[in-house]
Formats: sequence, structure tokens, C-alpha cells
Amino acid sequence: MRQIEFIRSNTFLWTAAVAATLALFVAGLFAFIYWKIDDYLIMRSDRMIATQLNFLAELPPGRLNDAISDHLKQDSRGVQYAGLFDAAGARLAGNIARLPPQLDPGGPVRSVRLARIAPSAVHEAIVKAAARRLGDGHILVMGRHVDETREISTVVGQALLLGLLPAFCLCLLAGAWLSIRAERRVEQVNQRVQRIVAGDLRERLPQSDADDPFARLAGIVNGMLDEMETTINALAGVGNDIAHDLRTPLTRVRLALERGRTHAATLEDLQEVADKAIGGIDQALAIITALLRLAEIESSSRTAGFGDVALDEILRQVCDVYEPIAEDKDVALRVAIDRTAEVRGDRDLLFEAIANLVDNAVKFTPRGGRVTLELMSDGKAVRVRVSDTGPGIGESEREAVLRRFYRSDKMRNTPGVGLGLSLVAAIVKLHGFRLTICPGPGGRVEILASARSASCDAAPSDPARERHESLAPL
Repeated sequence: MRQIEFIRSNTFLWTAAVAATLALFVAGLFAFIYWKIDDYLIMRSDRMIATQLNFLAELPPGRLNDAISDHLKQDSRGVQYAGLFDAAGARLAGNIARLPPQLDPGGPVRSVRLARIAPSAVHEAIVKAAARRLGDGHILVMGRHVDETREISTVVGQALLLGLLPAFCLCLLAGAWLSIRAERRVEQVNQRVQRIVAGDLRERLPQSDADDPFARLAGIVNGMLDEMETTINALAGVGNDIAHDLRTPLTRVRLALERGRTHAATLEDLQEVADKAIGGIDQALAIITALLRLAEIESSSRTAGFGDVALDEILRQVCDVYEPIAEDKDVALRVAIDRTAEVRGDRDLLFEAIANLVDNAVKFTPRGGRVTLELMSDGKAVRVRVSDTGPGIGESEREAVLRRFYRSDKMRNTPGVGLGLSLVAAIVKLHGFRLTICPGPGGRVEILASARSASCDAAPSDPARERHESLAPL
């Protein structure tokens, strides 16, 4: 059964087909070479016979017999034919037994059957020959047995057997090796996939350092498995996180309503209880809304609305929105734009991402601190940086803060549900940008994107920008 599968594998069949095609091509090439060489040798023999016939025909009759005898003595291979006959056809000299009747004196070289006088007997063979009638009425016949073609066919046949057959077998062996190698790799992949299906999410496909399509595919699949493992692990705890974050506001609502029912004596007391309950419900709804928003962004359903977005305009609008909040907290909010820049994306989502970063910066910056929103571009890349003089994010928490509902100990007493940076990360990933939480004193978060277009001149000044820059103490 394994042999049948091996023979039926696509790799082996394709190799066999290529080897058969190559064999046919080489056989056709050898046949063409044989045909061309055979034509060339026959034409050369015809010219040689005609030249020899003309040369001997010009000799004096007294020297003709000796010239024929010398010509035959020089024939070490025994392929030359020569004969001199009288007008009646009787042989006078040479090694040709009798004058062939089908040979026309004065005609072109042609193939005829000649009887050759050998030392022990007379042998007939088909040779190329021509005849010429001399001035005294005698007939001179010259011929040549063209045996080179037979030798060439033998050489071609031997070359095909000794060269083509081993090459064909070698191709089949190569196909067999490739097929077995591919089957082994597929079997390894099958075993790993079975373990992954069984629940071992840490398993990965075998990946070698060779730069071949299979290795690249394994790398892509392993990257996909890494992403799936991260997502599944995140989803495994998101239910507990949701339950934990919803339990607190719902518990407060229930306690407020229970106390109000027991202790409220006036309409004002009931209104206060209702306000507390509404606040808790609003907090629960904010968590649910943020989760739905995050799911919508991660599903990539907003990419159809992408267009050219001017980041400098978004930064100024975000500063306009958060300027009153920063002023109430005595935090200086500053925007610095060295040039205008456009990127490809969704304007509302990018506004939301930058607004979340500014909101976190203002929220965690102490009074008297400063928040700076910068836009930098070199024509190829655009960088949006939000920095503050707050406590910043520790190195151990830079990955954790991007998870849903993560809140460090120093953030427990601040308002929020722990989804702001998760939304920012999802929006950045949807756009194909890069989010970086930088080290150093204070907080600094950067979004790096490819520029759609960027002017080389500084951004034009406007009253809003000048007003924002004046907020920072120099």
C-alpha cells in the first residue's frame, strides 16, 4: 500500500513526466544529429567519387590500370570500388566483378549493387557509384561503400543506451527521493497538526533554515499559530475579566437599591439612590460598549472606509477636546507639528486611538505636569508621539497593559475599565501601523506609520496651535 501511494504521489509522477519528456527530447536531438551527419557524409562521398572519377578519366590510357591499382592498394578499410571495362562490359582492371547494368555512364552518383572481387569470393553490396565512358570506348566505374552511416547509427545507439538510460533512471531516483522526503515532511506536519487539534497549542510545525517554499509556509503557519495561541489564551481569561469588572458596578447598584429601599425616607433619598444605580449601570454599559467596539475593530470590518487622513488635523482636534480637562487638572497640554502628513486609514478610528493615548496621559500626569503631543515625518514614515511627566509604564508591564481589562495596582483607584490601550492596539494593528511603549522617565507612547504624503515645509501656524503651545511652561 505504501508503494502504491509512493508511485501515485504527485512529486514522483511529475518527475517521471519530466524525465520522459527529457528522454524524448534527447532522442529527437540524437536523431536530428544522425540525420544531418548522414546527409553530410553521403554528400561528401558523392563529391569524392566524382572527383576521383574525373581525375582518373583524365589520365592517359597507359597509366590508367596502374592508377586504379594504386588507388585500391591505398584503401586500408576496404571501402573503395574501382573498375575498368571495355565496350562489351568485360573487366579489364579493378576490383569490380562485372559492370552493373543500372549504372548510366556520365550520370550522377547513385546507389547501385556492385559485386566486389575479394581474395576468397565475390561479395555484393549496395554502394554509391558513378561511371564515365572514356575516349577509347572503355567504361570507368568508381564507387565507395558508405559504411560511416552504419557506424554513426551504432555510436548514436550506444550513446542513447549509455547516456540516456542512466540519466532517466537517475531522474526517477531523484523523483523517488523527493517524493519520500515530501511524504516524510507531510507526515511530520500531520502529526504536529494532530497534536495541535488535540489541544496542545504550544506545538509548532517543523521549520528548517532552508530557504524553500515548504519552510516559508511552515514559518507563516507557525506565526499564525502564535497569534492563535495568544488570542485563545486571551479569550480564556476574558470571561473571568468581564465577570469581575461587571460584578463591581452591578454589586454597587444592587447595594444602593437595597439600602434605598430600606433606609430612604424622602424623595431626595430615592433620587440619590437612583443616581448611584444609574452611575453603576452606565459603568457596566461602558464596559460592554468598549468590548463591542473592540470586537468590531479586531474583525477588520472598517477597512472598507479607509481614505487619506490628515494626522495634523486630528492632533489639533484632540488637543481642543482635552484642553479643558487638562486645564482643570493643572496639566500643560502642548502640540508640536513639524510638518503636515497624511496616512491611509479610518479618520474616526485614528481620532479615537490618539484620544485614548492623550486621555491616559492627562489622567496619570500629576498636577503641574505636562503632556506633549508630537507629529514628526520624514516623507516616508510618520510618527505620532504622546509623552507626559507622569509615572510612566514599567518595563514588566509594557505588554500586559495591551491586554483587555489589565489594570496595575497603581491604577486601581483611577476611573476606567482597562480597555483603552487594548482599543489603541487593535486600531493600530488594523491600520498596519506599529505601537511602541518607549522606556525612559515619564510616559511615552509612539505610533509609527507609513506616510501617504507629507509636505517638506513646516506646518502653517494657526491660532489653535499657538494657543496649545503657550500652555506649556518654558
